[in-house]
Amino acid sequence: MIIGISGGTGSGKTTVARKIISSLGQENVAYLQQDSYYRNLGDMPLDSRNRVNFDHPDALDNELMLNHLESLRAGDCIQRPVYDFVTHSRKAETVCLEPLPVIIVEGILVFYDARMRRLIDIKIFIDCDPDIDLSADSNEI
Repeated sequence: MIIGISGGTGSGKTTVARKIISSLGQENVAYLQQDSYYRNLGDMPLDSRNRVNFDHPDALDNELMLNHLESLRAGDCIQRPVYDFVTHSRKAETVCLEPLPVIIVEGILVFYDARMRRLIDIKIFIDCDPDIDLSADSNEI
C-alpha cells in the first residue's frame, strides 16, 4: 500500500507521516520524502542555485522518484539520494531503502505528476491555513 501525503510547506506533512509510522510500526513502513529528490544543482554557480524556485515541479527529479516508487512497489530495494540543502546538491552517498508493506511518500508536490497519483492508494492533502503553518504544536495531531 502506498500512502501519499501532500500540503504546503510547514503544514504538518512530516508530523502526519511520523504519526502513521508510529501507529503501524517502523518495521512495516518505508518512508520516501520528496525533499530527497531535488535536482542536483552542483554544476551551477552557488549564486544561481540560491535563486532556484524549489517550490516549482521542475526543481524535482520526478522521474527518479517515480522509478524508485515503482521499484519499492515491485519489492526491490532502492538507493535514495541524500540532498544537501546548504549547497543545493546531492551528496555522493545514498540511503538503502527496503520495500515494506506500507510506503509513505511525502512532499509538497507528490500529487503533481499523474503517474505518481496513479501509484498512490491513499492520498492525504493537508490543507492548513498559512497563518498557522509552522506554528502548530505537533502534539495536536
